[in-house]
Amino acid sequence: MNVLAPYKRLTIKIGSALLVDKTGGLRSAWLADLAADIAALKAGGAEVVIVSSGAIALGRGLLGLSALALTLEQSQAAASAGQIALSQAWAQALGHHHIVTGQILITPNITEERRYYINARTTIATLLGLGAIPIINENDSVATAEIRYGDNDRLSARVATMIEADCLVLLSDIDGLYSAPPAKDPDARHLAEVRVITPAIEAMAGGAASHLSRGGMTTKVEAGKIATLAGTAMIIAKGTEHHPLRALTEGGRHTLFHPAQSRAQARKRWIMGTLAVAGTLTVDAGAARALQTGKSLLPIGVTRVSGEFERGDAIAVLNTDGAEIARGLAGLDSDEARLVMGKRSDAVLELLGTGHRAALIHRDNMVLVGAKEDSHELG
Repeated sequence: MNVLAPYKRLTIKIGSALLVDKTGGLRSAWLADLAADIAALKAGGAEVVIVSSGAIALGRGLLGLSALALTLEQSQAAASAGQIALSQAWAQALGHHHIVTGQILITPNITEERRYYINARTTIATLLGLGAIPIINENDSVATAEIRYGDNDRLSARVATMIEADCLVLLSDIDGLYSAPPAKDPDARHLAEVRVITPAIEAMAGGAASHLSRGGMTTKVEAGKIATLAGTAMIIAKGTEHHPLRALTEGGRHTLFHPAQSRAQARKRWIMGTLAVAGTLTVDAGAARALQTGKSLLPIGVTRVSGEFERGDAIAVLNTDGAEIARGLAGLDSDEARLVMGKRSDAVLELLGTGHRAALIHRDNMVLVGAKEDSHELG
């Protein structure tokens, strides 16, 4: 059974030990086969985002650094050199299939602070819309111990939820979750599915298995909690062999973590129940009707702006009777919103410049009040 068939937007995480051998060299033949798998998924209609480790591991070899523990400064230098090599490797491997790649380096504030979150989300959506594949990594060249994710399992889960991926695939050196670390317990039982991540499931996770990896099964299960609570399924599968994604489509062994709720439910709960409302926009009847059909909120339909808010803050949308009909994340701050309300999109761009977006609230960042489900997709 093709376990990937139901999913149309995939985030795939690649660990350092899969991409880089023990001498610090790139596993070029393996990457070429993985690129062929990715191209096949894309040809089948799936959108793919890659979260790729390997910069520090590659940089070690390029700079002649020891494979043992590095100082923070050495790790940052290795990441700086290795990121170039990693980006080139991905561009070349996918370029053979006429796929363009885009590099995005992320630090925790990008997925934790709404303004940066929206920017990153929009960039990734635009790349996907143009047919490219984003290659994402933590920005280890500037990150410190205090401001880092610490492993790409959790980073990939944050990215997957940010872009509303249907499924997160963690390619690892093990084919899924076991009831106990199989290297230590010959009676360990493989789990094909996990419906809910309970304390008992968390207790099954072991430690890191590779000197190149900062993660282990523990971080994979933690990534699963992040992903599934946001409505994204997660798969752990073995990635060491050639064509690992093709193996999954052909029924290869794996562990599937089911989402705790739908993505639409998770996003609606986040916008409606978690974020404090910083301001309101009152709209005319035409704009109210447009929102009900899934349109973005454009300035031309806004008749009043109340409150002080920044781009990325949660704001409520009111109809002419003062009833809340939608809530979403502001695309402009309150001063900009007042400047452009009631104006056409071309006038908005003239007033604010081409670097600004025309929508006051993009449909991807909006929930209709009273709607059973927000069916909007990213992009």
